[in-house]
Amino acid sequence: MSECFKQTIEQVKNILDIIQDCVRRDKYIVSNNENRRENVEFFHRYNLTSARQKEIILKIKPEDFCHLKQNRNIGYEYENLYVFCPQVNLYNFDGEVGLVDIYLKFNIVNCADSKRVIIISFHKRNYSVEYLFR
Repeated sequence: MSECFKQTIEQVKNILDIIQDCVRRDKYIVSNNENRRENVEFFHRYNLTSARQKEIILKIKPEDFCHLKQNRNIGYEYENLYVFCPQVNLYNFDGEVGLVDIYLKFNIVNCADSKRVIIISFHKRNYSVEYLFR
């Protein structure tokens, strides 16, 4: 299902608080399996350590929110995916700095003891997006 849902700024702030709290408490993972090669290549291209990845996530603002969509993977249709696209100055391996639009897609998972975050996408934005609050 490709249906998108509109969110209020307060709803996005609450979601972002959950995401960033999970990241601060190290209750998150970044997908880097064979289906997420783009994430790994992005980290290598810009030399993004785990600490730098975390820093980027913790600086996301509600205005970076693009949309919420329902997971389309079979068996996970009940999950919501949250897409943010912050603009961040990054250095490439040549030492050149540039403003990069980063596409971040988050899944918040309820576990027995607390919430956790799966970062499904963490790479350069590949297509145009619309920001909900800009």
